[in-house]
Amino acid sequence: MKNGYARHTSFHVAVDCIIFGYDGIHLKILLVKRSFEPEKGKWSLVGGFLKDEESLDDAAERVLFELTGLSDLYLEQLYAYGDVQRDSGGRVISVAYFTLINTEVFNGLSSTKYGGKWHDIHEVPDLIFDHGTMVTKALRRLRRRAKTQPIGFELLPEKFTIPQLLNLYEAIYDREFDKRNFRKKILTLNVLEKLTEKDMKNSRKGAFYYKFNLDKYNQLIINGFVFDILSN
Repeated sequence: MKNGYARHTSFHVAVDCIIFGYDGIHLKILLVKRSFEPEKGKWSLVGGFLKDEESLDDAAERVLFELTGLSDLYLEQLYAYGDVQRDSGGRVISVAYFTLINTEVFNGLSSTKYGGKWHDIHEVPDLIFDHGTMVTKALRRLRRRAKTQPIGFELLPEKFTIPQLLNLYEAIYDREFDKRNFRKKILTLNVLEKLTEKDMKNSRKGAFYYKFNLDKYNQLIINGFVFDILSN
């Protein structure tokens, strides 16, 4: 007796990764030049086809590791794209993910397979297929997540100043925040650990460095704490 699946058409399944970074001033996205047809040589998200032994998450983690040399990154499944005509090379269903990378860490590594170039989020070139739609949706998701979860810290160095943190959130949301209110709010959340070291590069008085205290955050969450960095 034949397997009931045999009479159904098989499709290709791929993962595409939207990789956000932050260089201290601008929110960035990492893109690659596609290395094969169709659309060879055009700007693309980094992606790959699902292997027989892989889950979707495993495939996304593999693709990111091959590009960045990094593992244990923040990674979130975004959406599945299955329009019949989305890929001119054939019937391909793509599951999109977005991830956050500190650009200083990435730039210190050499890509092993794909290469890649950071682009300002406001200067993203034309992308192949529906990758532009994926980027737009990922940016909306990032903004929702950053409001209620501390994922923004994934884009910063381990130690940072309050002005640097403010600049990051202004870059994510593409608008200015009141400096005093932002400082008061983030310190009131009680999830930052103040260090004795100061950043003396940007002002004469200097600004103290802070670290995000993940253990403290997790304990607060257990006790019903709500992370909301943007409310008044």
